[in-house]
Parts: sequence; C-alpha cells; structure tokens
Amino acid sequence: MNDQDLQQLIEHISLKFFNKPFIGGAKFNHRLRTTGGRYIPAQRLIEINPKYLTELGEEELIGIIKHELCHYHPHVEGKPYHHRSQEFRTLMKKVDAPRFCTILPSEGDKRYLLYQCIKCKMTYRRKRKINVQRYRCGKCRGSLKLIK
Repeated sequence: MNDQDLQQLIEHISLKFFNKPFIGGAKFNHRLRTTGGRYIPAQRLIEINPKYLTELGEEELIGIIKHELCHYHPHVEGKPYHHRSQEFRTLMKKVDAPRFCTILPSEGDKRYLLYQCIKCKMTYRRKRKINVQRYRCGKCRGSLKLIK
C-alpha cells in the first residue's frame, strides 16, 4: 500500500463511518515509533505508522484511521478535538474507534514490565517497577500482579 492508496482508504472510511468527506492529506511516516498515527492540525494531515499495516494487518490500520478522523472532523468544524474533550470521546464511541493502538510485536521488548489486574484482566505496560500493594487498577480498582 502506498500513500495514494492510504489517501483513498481514509476518504472511504470518512464517508462510511462519519458521513463527511476527508479533504486533508494522508501519508505513511516511517519515523513514527511509539504511536500508530497522528493528526497534524496546522497542515490537516494524517500520518500513519506503516508497521501497523505490515505487522498487525488492515483491521488495526482501520482502527487507527478512525481514531485520527475523530481528531480531524471536530477540528475542521471548529469544535474541541483533543483526547480530553467530550465531543471527541462521544465521536469515538459512535464510530467504535480505539482509544489506544495495540503494542507492536516487534516493539514488545524486555525493558517493559507487564502488570495485570486480578479482577478485570486489564494489562498495564510500565518501564518502572511499581508497588503492587500500594497501586490499584485504574479501571476497576482491583489488585495488580506482575506478569513479566
């Protein structure tokens, strides 16, 4: 898939899920490492990490595109478009876009520690060790355990 194919895919997803045209630009950015994609408001440009397409497939790519379009459309309309805004969050729920992208298999390295909630099985990835007696799950307040 090249940049033109990506542009067409984003235009198609925008019309299908948002019922609005996508007029901005889209391209792959090989320098993105810690994120699946980003929206640059000043240029109205969506950049996508190509590793997500090659390692996790088109389904994950579509989720990332939906997330970035949830930033794009409110910005174009003059509404709040940041993660903390209510408009952004309701739009994310409406189109079923993921809040975070999956960790790449190639990036899952041994420098990180994995913790899991005992109740809801939510996993947390941390660089520093935490005291599991003191900290709880942010979702359900359950106890955490170190996985690896």
